[in-house]
Amino acid sequence: MNHDRFLTRLLRQPAGAIGALMLLAIAVLALGAHWFYPGDPWAMVTDPNLPPFSPGFPLGTDMLGRDVAAGVAHGARVSLLIGIVATAVAVIVGTVLGAVAGYYGGWVDDFIMRFTEIFQTIPGFLLALLMVAIFGPSMYSIVGAIGVISWPSVARLVRAEFLSLRTRDFVKAAVLGGQSSARIVFRQILPNTLSPIVVAASLMMATAILLESAISFLGLGDRSMISWGFMIGAGRTTLLQSWWLSAVPGVAIFITVLGLNLLGDALNQALSPRRRQGGNA
Repeated sequence: MNHDRFLTRLLRQPAGAIGALMLLAIAVLALGAHWFYPGDPWAMVTDPNLPPFSPGFPLGTDMLGRDVAAGVAHGARVSLLIGIVATAVAVIVGTVLGAVAGYYGGWVDDFIMRFTEIFQTIPGFLLALLMVAIFGPSMYSIVGAIGVISWPSVARLVRAEFLSLRTRDFVKAAVLGGQSSARIVFRQILPNTLSPIVVAASLMMATAILLESAISFLGLGDRSMISWGFMIGAGRTTLLQSWWLSAVPGVAIFITVLGLNLLGDALNQALSPRRRQGGNA
């Protein structure tokens, strides 16, 4: 019931339907990269700098004769994978710390919030670059860096939700019933905070993809995997002569981030009954 009604509400919104279609197209491209473009995307397959719509190469080739379409398809896998994993890391860490701070309050809350503020006072992108430079450019260091700079916002969001829910009657009843703190946190309160967490995660994934692209653009990406950011950075030196080398992966990033933001807005509306009622009034 609820799942079907929620999906119907989500897809009835133009933003939700358009965002879902955009992300579906990118997901199909990423999952089918090895079928659409088998082989190594780094391989030199033909003449360099062929323009888009050349025979056999719909998106052209780069200065080394590599297929741009193959790079975009395989780069989609890297961007989506890093976005999903980095978001999952940030959501898990932020949810646990925010839940503990909001439920227990007092000195525990003060300690966790002061710890959170340490990360928020440091410019996030600079901290991510520093971490990747220290630990070496790799998918693991990029995921870890993005997760480290992203979890504080989740922690604050979850803390605020827990502070408002911990005084509700159902929580008091669970305490009087002798349930453990862990059970109350994860079985009673946390399910009621999932809506804002889901919305935040969808928007955070878009930010993670942008951060990964920026890191790769600056030459600190994982060189064993092709990515959209690396393709843009590699093509910037010949932007006037071979504009498609940067424009095509740039459009791929734009579509993915726009789709995630549209879907995030639609999720926010579908998961917020009060906002829906206010909009219908």
